[in-house]
Order: sequence, then structure tokens, then C-alpha cells
Amino acid sequence: MQGTVVAVCTSSQKGQRKVDVGTAMLIAGQGIEGDAHAGFAHRQISLLSVASIDKMKQKCGELVPGDFAENLTVEGLDLPALPVGTVLHIGETVLKVSQIGKECHHGCEVMKAVGDCVMPREGIFATVEQGGRISRGDRVEVVGLV
Repeated sequence: MQGTVVAVCTSSQKGQRKVDVGTAMLIAGQGIEGDAHAGFAHRQISLLSVASIDKMKQKCGELVPGDFAENLTVEGLDLPALPVGTVLHIGETVLKVSQIGKECHHGCEVMKAVGDCVMPREGIFATVEQGGRISRGDRVEVVGLV
């Protein structure tokens, strides 16, 4: 199975929408260099599918990658169907899925602006097992379970 990175997003503060920066450096055991969520235990990187964003567009109108505070927006993979422990190769990096979904915190900018948040249901989280550069257009390869 494989997909494609369509956006690489970061923010300087938690709870905010992220901005597509196109390329970023991932640090093993930390996350995206300079991102507010870097170093957060087992949720170092967040991923959301284009299909999930498209579902929300039907309810809320115009949305873009990063609006749900995800780090990586991916096309072509059913991310919430990947079990915890799934290993992903993306560009130079290796990620390991650590959590499916999350509890949305109160006061989230996304929830306030959009009225709903898809991340708690369909977002996934991963740890950075091998760092390196990641960029828009990189292939996302599912290589198996650990």
C-alpha cells in the first residue's frame, strides 16, 4: 500500500491550524523540527487523509491541509485503518503509527472555527523512528507491522 504526501504542515503553538511549509526536517524521537507538537511522547507527528478533509468540506466549505492541525496530509491511504505499530517509509524517514484518533481538547482553534474536528475520529499519530527530510510529493509506503 502506498500514498502521497500532499502537505507538510507546522505551527508555532499548539491548538492552532498549521501552515503548509512544503518540506521539513524530522528528528528521530521528536517530530518536525520547529513544530509546537515536537517531542510529545508518542504523538510526535500527526497525519490526516485528504479524504477526511473532503468529508468535512461538505459540512464546512473551504478547508485546506493544516486546518485540522495535522502535520502531514496524505492522499491514497485509509489512515485510520492502519493498526498501531504500522511502519511507514516517507522520503528519508521512518515513522511508526502509535495512536489512532485522539480526544479533542477544549478551546481548539479548529473546533471554534469549523464547528467540528475530524482529527479525533480519523487522524493518526506516529513516532519518528528515523529522521530526515520530508517533502510534499514524497511517497508514503506501508511496510508492515512492528
